[in-house]
Amino acid sequence: MAERWQIDLSDTLQASVHMKLHHFRHVVAIAERGSLRAAARHLQLAQPALTRSLGELESELGTALFERQARGMALTPMGHIFIRRANAILHEVRRAREEVEQLQGGTQGSVVAGLSIAPHIAMVPKALVPFRKRYPGVRLHIIEGFYSTLEAGLRGGSVDFFIGPEPDSALASDLVQESLFANTRKILCRRNHPLAGAKSLSELGDAEWATTSITLQAEEELGTVFASHHLPAPRLALQTQSALTLLVAIANSDILAMAPIQWMDLEPIGTVLQTIEVFEPLPAPTIVLIRKAGLPLTPAATFLLDLMRKAVPRPDTDLPEPLRPRRPVTKSAERHRKIREIS
Repeated sequence: MAERWQIDLSDTLQASVHMKLHHFRHVVAIAERGSLRAAARHLQLAQPALTRSLGELESELGTALFERQARGMALTPMGHIFIRRANAILHEVRRAREEVEQLQGGTQGSVVAGLSIAPHIAMVPKALVPFRKRYPGVRLHIIEGFYSTLEAGLRGGSVDFFIGPEPDSALASDLVQESLFANTRKILCRRNHPLAGAKSLSELGDAEWATTSITLQAEEELGTVFASHHLPAPRLALQTQSALTLLVAIANSDILAMAPIQWMDLEPIGTVLQTIEVFEPLPAPTIVLIRKAGLPLTPAATFLLDLMRKAVPRPDTDLPEPLRPRRPVTKSAERHRKIREIS
């Protein structure tokens, strides 16, 4: 593959055809490792050679990318701009190589997917085995998180796609979104919780709550649900983006949480937690797919995404009654319903 690139960082920062891929790799390694010595060791390159490579690049760009400090190297403002572009280029070079190899029958490479807990439980179990069978040599890296924590990776190219709750704010212009399925939540508590028999949110106002911070305003996430039923906001005792932390906290205290309904589909969770069945609806954000616009995924990433789309909960069977599509009631069906009520 050719190692000559021409990129445009801005109107005042032009890179010529003399810039090569190793310049990108070297400068990214320095930024990640924080010093020339550590980067040279990582690259298995002599430090003078790395210093010379950086000098060539900075001379080519006409600006310094790093500030030399006593304890290492710190990116300059222009360096931050360049690193973002350099990372994106290196990720696309990797994808280009993997795509060509996979289209020729190869089964090597890597796929990085960001998932919230709902697709972890609802989609991964049905996709994992067939994916490993089709691409046994592909390393699958799954990151648990939300859009807010994965946006930079999606835009920079280190994350292939994200599946999780729809973001509150508008997407960046270089990302696209696809709705996958509507969702709802349940209230979770430990086994034999003193409030396990509650039938309304009004009975849970004095409890302590945890949130997984789907939104940037953790307090508002719970408060909005309670406010929609004319109830004061509950007490937020724990905020976490880790499903494991949430599980441990609920199982070992009287803390309550609203979590996607898929949580209780995971058998081990049902042994330590139970749901509090309140009559109020507890809507959850729509589960969406987000990925980079205009750039195709590799065949392996596309195959995984297709498997996960096939695993989307079916609205007529896998979702709770309020989220299922309503079928028109025929006269015959209505007649049979009345007969059953009479009998």
